[in-house]
Amino acid sequence: MGTTTPPSTADLMEAVAAVGTAYFQDFAAAAARHGLSSSQAKALKSLREPVPMRALAGRLGCDASNVTGIVDRLEGLGLANREASAGDRRVKIVTITDKGLEVLDQVQRDMAKAHRAFASLSPEQRTALDGLCRQVLPLLTG
Repeated sequence: MGTTTPPSTADLMEAVAAVGTAYFQDFAAAAARHGLSSSQAKALKSLREPVPMRALAGRLGCDASNVTGIVDRLEGLGLANREASAGDRRVKIVTITDKGLEVLDQVQRDMAKAHRAFASLSPEQRTALDGLCRQVLPLLTG
């Protein structure tokens, strides 16, 4: 019985990237079924609590000018609202509407591939994966 060589850092990075890409493709397809671009759906996900426009741009990794178009579309669909901040009228705060929460929940429920993939894991595997993600994520985002 031989020993198995653990995957290299590069191998792990590729595996995580492949999982992330597949997850994002499932998310984008589910969003499209509800008339949203992936950027619009990702913005909705970022609005679980009210967010200033500039912070939303940071969360989405895009320019503030791009966020304006995304939020315009979400407002037009009745999925989000934009209001001036009480503390500084120049700052615009974006909030998700009840309809936006409903659509976001539908998008997440419609991610059939992701649901199937994660459902295939045993409780022990789920716990291990969750722990690993929680260990690595702060190092990637910090």
